[in-house]
Amino acid sequence: MSQADDAFVHHESIFEKPPLSLRNVHIMYKSRKGAVNAVRGVDLDLRAGESLSLIGESGSGKTTLGLGIVRLLVKTAKVTQGEIIYRRDGLEMDVGQLDAQQLREFRWRECSMVFQSALNSFNPVLRIWNQMYDTAKAHGWSDRRAVREHVLNLLRFVQLDAERVIDAYPHELSGGMRQRVLIAMSLLLDPQVLILDEPTTALDILTQRTIIDLLRRLKDEQRLTMLFISHDLAIAAELADRIATMYAGKIVEIGSADDIFYRPRHPYTLGLIRAVPKVIGEFEDLVSILGSPPDLVDLPSGCKFHPRCPFATERCRREEPDLEQVGQDHAAACWHWQAVEEEVADHPLHQSLPAQTIVYSGE
Repeated sequence: MSQADDAFVHHESIFEKPPLSLRNVHIMYKSRKGAVNAVRGVDLDLRAGESLSLIGESGSGKTTLGLGIVRLLVKTAKVTQGEIIYRRDGLEMDVGQLDAQQLREFRWRECSMVFQSALNSFNPVLRIWNQMYDTAKAHGWSDRRAVREHVLNLLRFVQLDAERVIDAYPHELSGGMRQRVLIAMSLLLDPQVLILDEPTTALDILTQRTIIDLLRRLKDEQRLTMLFISHDLAIAAELADRIATMYAGKIVEIGSADDIFYRPRHPYTLGLIRAVPKVIGEFEDLVSILGSPPDLVDLPSGCKFHPRCPFATERCRREEPDLEQVGQDHAAACWHWQAVEEEVADHPLHQSLPAQTIVYSGE
């Protein structure tokens, strides 16, 4: 039994609970200006076999939340409150309580993360094979021949010329190839949860298509539980079962992909969707969200979106709403979600899916 196994605690009642749960998670950065409240009281369940996408503007706390789950935050940041509970086979562990060795095993064996910059994720002076083998060896896999065969199979799975790529240096590969190698590496120890941070950023449109097809195969064939971190609504529309909108460090809306794109109940989600260009129908001017995201060191009072919100009232300036049910498996943190509902009814979003989604679907 490994040290990671020792961290699991048996609970009779958790067999149907999700593999990953966040409970009132707060993450703070120290800065010269003061405390940066990057993540504020996030409650989230990642269900078995589902793909959930976190969307929102840059600086909303998406990447910080992902790094917090695997405890890879920079030294100036820490989880100040809350629990990150991971479950497997009827057992559970608190990720925040793992020691160094248990955490090392958890990161690859239980939960892997594909980072935003593939080039920076590799050691530039080691071949892909050496980096793959070092990872497997660190987790107790000493049969070099078996590891190499497994790595070759994974590289083939991500649609690469495995025999050439395995002995290449990272700089010898294109951006899309490196991204696929990183995905293969994340699958090396067969984790249950996969976190992907902007998996198609800085890639051309055809390479994006390849990555999206690959991620769909992972979803359909491997039944991985996946968390996508993205500001690209096309990725969310293509791959996610559920979507959570983050603003100023909090989840302000969460629901199915259909609910979020066709029946949003938070004005920020509505603004994000209306700011995306369409490729079918009549030409329309883009409607951007007024203003800028708030300073996380000095957040506004009440609802943090109220300075930019067309539905804001005095109550919004005084009180910050919590998530409440606005439909089946659909929640929003807004005092005036009914007004948003009326706005969507008057101006339907049937043609407002992201442009890339429509192109990718062949429509």
